[in-house]
Amino acid sequence: MTIDAAIAGPLDALGLEPRAALIEAFDPATGSLFASARGALLAEGIADRLLVTPATTLPERIAELLESDDGAPLALGAIPFDPAGRGHLIRPWSVRRSGPAASEPPAAVAAAPGVRRAVRATAVPPSGRYTEAVERALTAIGSGAVDKVVLARALDLRPDSTFDIPRIVRRLSERDPRAFTFALDVSEDGRDPATLLGASPELLVSRSGDRVRAHPLAGSTPRAADPDEDQRRRRALLRSEKDRHEHAIVVRAIADCLAPLCEVLDVPAEPEAVATSTMWHLGSRLTGRLADRAVSSLDLALALHPTPAVCGTPTATAHQLIGTLEPFARDLYAGAIGWQDRDGDGEWAVTIRCGVAERDVVRIYAGAGVVAGSTPDAELAETTAKLQTLWSALGVDESTA
Repeated sequence: MTIDAAIAGPLDALGLEPRAALIEAFDPATGSLFASARGALLAEGIADRLLVTPATTLPERIAELLESDDGAPLALGAIPFDPAGRGHLIRPWSVRRSGPAASEPPAAVAAAPGVRRAVRATAVPPSGRYTEAVERALTAIGSGAVDKVVLARALDLRPDSTFDIPRIVRRLSERDPRAFTFALDVSEDGRDPATLLGASPELLVSRSGDRVRAHPLAGSTPRAADPDEDQRRRRALLRSEKDRHEHAIVVRAIADCLAPLCEVLDVPAEPEAVATSTMWHLGSRLTGRLADRAVSSLDLALALHPTPAVCGTPTATAHQLIGTLEPFARDLYAGAIGWQDRDGDGEWAVTIRCGVAERDVVRIYAGAGVVAGSTPDAELAETTAKLQTLWSALGVDESTA
């Protein structure tokens, strides 16, 4: 018996639906989806759509949006990588919810299911240019200008026929039910379709009443299909001085940001190994109790963003270096995506393992944290492994990366 079948009765009593059925009902033409380990949320119809610049004004705008009784009592949104950029807010007409996801960790996957589809792929930048950028970042680190910088690359995929977005989302959710699976309408006006979709492993922040959670991930290694090798890589990651240093930078930054906002904040002394279907990550689960309930989940998200996990440290220097070394605008990649209700409760994930699907192209992204001890070839391999989350769900041959 599946988990959904086993809890169908209790879910019905709570007004919830089986998770698989709700994800099956997702249609990008009429709705948006945000699913996490805590449950799935299917937003249907659009009562209001706001494009907000700068994104730092989103908390004020979301509060205004939810004052009206028209539409559902929550909004979904996406924060761009650059907080001075444009954020997206959608208030749906209605919301359907499911119960929690399965708790089992995902198995490693090595290939896309079924038949590989034909695509024309363009790497931005090409792999050689990416390793050159990593070398330049290492030079900046060696000079003391910056401690860490996260460098990303993208793939533009043009298929022989239109990608089936609902099918992609189902694959992402099935492969790792504990991830933050999302598909959000980010079109300019609702007429030219654009969907931000992905399966992020990383919680930026959530708020439930006065309870706050954050689960930063930094320090990574690709998984292996062979179980023994997979566990060897997990143990090596936990011992890696380079990866533990990278992780500590991120945890310290998040703790320093949350501490003034919390009466109590618990920060683990040691990271744990967190599995996705393609990667092992070092993760730390921070929990706290808010000092002021007026601070919303979106306030918290914007206070933390961008963390060193997606930008680097010092933030301003790393941000400037990214603008110099990356040949594309990140826009919503490496931002945050999630929801907030009228009470200020909500859940925001880091927008990674993601892409943007438009009419004839899907652009997918992956980044790697460059610190002292990094090597260009290893960072290229890490981004290639991270791209597998999307290209496997898309049914694209990994040789395109």
